[in-house]
Amino acid sequence: MNRNYHIPVLLQESLDGLNINPNGIYVDLTFGGGGHSLEILKRLSPKGRLVVFDTDEDAFANLPEDDRIIPVKSNFKYFINFLRYNDLLPVDGILADLGVSSFQFDNTEKGFTYRDDARLDMRMNKTAELSAYEVVNGYSLNELKRIFNKYGEIYRPAFAIASAIVEYRKYNPINTTGELVKVVDKAVNGRATPKFLSQLFQAIRIEVNDELEALKGMLTKTPYALKSGGRLVVIAYHSLEDKIVKYFLKYNTFIKPEYGDISMLQEKVFKIINKKVITPGSKELKENKRSRSAKLRIAERL
Repeated sequence: MNRNYHIPVLLQESLDGLNINPNGIYVDLTFGGGGHSLEILKRLSPKGRLVVFDTDEDAFANLPEDDRIIPVKSNFKYFINFLRYNDLLPVDGILADLGVSSFQFDNTEKGFTYRDDARLDMRMNKTAELSAYEVVNGYSLNELKRIFNKYGEIYRPAFAIASAIVEYRKYNPINTTGELVKVVDKAVNGRATPKFLSQLFQAIRIEVNDELEALKGMLTKTPYALKSGGRLVVIAYHSLEDKIVKYFLKYNTFIKPEYGDISMLQEKVFKIINKKVITPGSKELKENKRSRSAKLRIAERL
């Protein structure tokens, strides 16, 4: 197991949030580089179990040799099906570290970052049909504008970018991340900053992997998977994810209810453990720049 390249975000805070029972059953819904899982295993007795999910089969190259760990190649929105089928319900804790893991960013073949010139892909599951290539080269102007607005929170220049992409591909397909960056930078008159490009790539990646709907699907299953007193720990990296998590834990719905909304009457299923969202401290920010946007929320099943 290559443990050197992956730095787990908010590691101690996540472990504290899980409040680990050494004999319990835990689920890491986003195995990634395996950093969180490895530390959970250290806190489990021989009777404890850890089920880990990832859609990217390459992630399991980092799987430790340990009989207590059960790997599952699947989208985490289906996690409860596996647990039910294998008689592992209810569980003591669930961890979800959302977004793209370090090893995925660093694998240039996957095309997740604007920093390298790679094939337009961005699939977390490489067997999925839809890739960034199909989105960039096949979506209409309005569809591109929609995903830039909705998932990248890019508004004023969205039309110009979508128009530039559609015009360019009339003559040549956009094959690589580098080509996409050039088209986008020209569309915004050379003002494509790293933050702006991150938002753009985020938008395409979310569309390719249907990330927000998968997150909602996963969250709705957690109350049925956790035992009373079991903990749910979620780390989000952008406002779209964090709002979904925040409102679900607080209101048992995915949007903030208006005053008098009937959804306010829904049964509470979680107790919020951290009233204020947890973010990385100065030491972690210095050691791991990729942690800068992380927000951690902890809830306990009532």
